[in-house]
Amino acid sequence: MKILFFSHSFYPNIGGIETVSMQLANNFIERTDVSIIVVCRTKEIGNLQLPFDVVRDPSIKKIVSLLGWCDVVFENNPCFGMSWINFIIRKPKVVALHTWIVVPGSNITLLQKLKKTLLSDYNAVIACSNKIRSYTFDKALVIENAYDTTLYNDKKEVKTKDFVFLGRLVSDKGADMCLELIHELKELRGTEYSLSIIGDGPEMEHLKELAVNYNMSHKVRFLGFLTGTTIVNELNKHRFLLVPSRWEEPFGIVALEGMACGCIPIVSDGGGLPDAVGGAGVVFERNSLSSLVKTTTQLINNQELQTKLLELANTHLSLHTEKKVSQRYFDVILKALKL
Repeated sequence: MKILFFSHSFYPNIGGIETVSMQLANNFIERTDVSIIVVCRTKEIGNLQLPFDVVRDPSIKKIVSLLGWCDVVFENNPCFGMSWINFIIRKPKVVALHTWIVVPGSNITLLQKLKKTLLSDYNAVIACSNKIRSYTFDKALVIENAYDTTLYNDKKEVKTKDFVFLGRLVSDKGADMCLELIHELKELRGTEYSLSIIGDGPEMEHLKELAVNYNMSHKVRFLGFLTGTTIVNELNKHRFLLVPSRWEEPFGIVALEGMACGCIPIVSDGGGLPDAVGGAGVVFERNSLSSLVKTTTQLINNQELQTKLLELANTHLSLHTEKKVSQRYFDVILKALKL
């Protein structure tokens, strides 16, 4: 089988879609009967030697040639700007939805209506969460994302720290609510909890000011942007992962990553985050500090619940390995080819 794999952004760019694209491409190419060419707009090449060809920023003529080569087209998130010619050539096609075509709560534009209509022309549509399916294309098959099992793991160390936040420091991610949470917990319980913030972004200085204003600088660590095993080592030190996104996350792989490192995730109820944690985490009302404080307090007070959630994590994580998720994708692509 020859798969033409579209991913608007790809390695060496860093992001959720880029990560999923790399996972899927690497797993597809392991099959002896599969050839892959990845097509992207990312011009940078990077240092990795990849086991498949990557065509970067191709012309329309080149895309037509590649469509002639392939048996089936897979788009990891809609790539209409590159793949539109296939609506004419008509090779079997599958698309995966990893983010919103229309952000929940916003008005739909004429272009967005067209994009949603075009989804009906695909042989199969995959959504990364139930919320993406219900809000974007209700006939989609839900296949939740995988996490990097080769990197994220529980080292079974003694937890020496309390809460950790991992993500971009922008207002939509709600890192300020983490600081407000530990301030409220101190006021309500008289206990000072530690907080580590992993990430960087325009909210950094504001967050540092909050820590000073709340007289919590001695309990808050700003670790900046970390990668690889450094992130894993930090996550392993913590009991709880906070994901208080104000934005409705399409899924939330970070919840799986924290869970894999032995953290109990505490997530907002927006978007796909409830799907990401399954039954192995707790969920609070998005953008509600009072709900976050209440939910967290109940968790802290209930050791039996903590133990149960940690036990459930193993089962939940087993459904989100790269191999299992990639196999489900591959089965959908194979079925589309046979239609």
